[in-house]
Amino acid sequence: MTQLDNHNNSSGQAGSFLEVLAVFFKLGLTSFGGPVAHIGYFRDELVIKRKWLGENSYADLVAMCQFLPGPASSQVGMGLGLLRAGFPGALAAWLGFTLPSAIAMILFALGVTNMDLASHGGWLHGLKVVAVAVVAQAVWGMARSLCPDRTRASLAILAAILVVLWPTAFGQVGAIVVGGIFGWKFLDIAGEQTGERLSTSLSRRTGVVLLAVFAALLLLLPVLASSSSNPIIQIFDSFYRTGSLVFGGGHVVLPLLQTEVVPSGWLDNELFLAGYGAAQAVPGPLFTFAAYLGGAIGHGPSGWGGGLLALVAVFLPSFLLVAGMLPFWDAFRVKPGAQSILRGVNAAVVGLLLAALYHPVWTSGILSASDFALGLAAFAGLMFWKIPPWLVVVLAATAGGLM
Repeated sequence: MTQLDNHNNSSGQAGSFLEVLAVFFKLGLTSFGGPVAHIGYFRDELVIKRKWLGENSYADLVAMCQFLPGPASSQVGMGLGLLRAGFPGALAAWLGFTLPSAIAMILFALGVTNMDLASHGGWLHGLKVVAVAVVAQAVWGMARSLCPDRTRASLAILAAILVVLWPTAFGQVGAIVVGGIFGWKFLDIAGEQTGERLSTSLSRRTGVVLLAVFAALLLLLPVLASSSSNPIIQIFDSFYRTGSLVFGGGHVVLPLLQTEVVPSGWLDNELFLAGYGAAQAVPGPLFTFAAYLGGAIGHGPSGWGGGLLALVAVFLPSFLLVAGMLPFWDAFRVKPGAQSILRGVNAAVVGLLLAALYHPVWTSGILSASDFALGLAAFAGLMFWKIPPWLVVVLAATAGGLM
């Protein structure tokens, strides 16, 4: 590590809960643009301005969070809070960065579920159309960075075919597993490792306990949910499992959550996609879409209780994984096989998102030539004109209402 990194990490635990909360609450109110932009905001605020840690340590933290399942930008925030002020700091970073958009999404859920959808169908359909543009942009960007060669592009296409033909949670998990195995066998990247040591005060024993809790919940919650009629357990299981299996960024949560809440009858597809479109207009992590779903579902607690339950469940795996993995990251990241598996998984994730672009996003949003025209305009605004996503959402909803 550099001298600067050693200095910053040695003073990292001197931070307080309130200090971390204030910094991340400001970021939660102003961080538009998706996970890549969020990571840039974090770097500007905490590495450049506040010097909580050095460039090399920050790059290594980002690399670890991109390796783990879950929302990378939120995990980076939790890691920064953890390094600054311990476990209270991780909680403060999550609360500050997440609550502004989560509150907005629960309020939107309360508004949508208490209105006459027939009289507001136009702008709701505009939100579904803009979801097509947002997911198409995500597929485009992820494919360029994660599938730069024909081997990984072919793997992504095969994963998409698998998920389209087997549209269940098992098909999605199977595609990820196949991608990881393929990467381990055929995507050798020995000699490409970079980065410096990431220092943490957490012990390996603590890491083992946290990873064991993560695995135990992932294995036991489905058993409890299937043997119980308690909707709280069922909702917690669905959102915890989703948060545990999402590789590749926030947009990949779309097909996993759709599989959990729509076929079960907890929420209809129209409300699902309307919420996903609205989630593009708020700052902070896209995973707060879970708060909207928890607030809108007609199963068990809804409103504020359901929204907060879903929110905690979908983010809990990220906290357990980041804190559990930090003590082991230095030894793990130098293994070429680990990075090879990750490359295969990332290619499969592009396939999952490509399948979701077809169904449910395209099949529900593009129903006419005017829908296609609006979707193309929204895509061009996002991709080529670099219009802020929240403004594209507002314009698309307005155009949907007018049409």
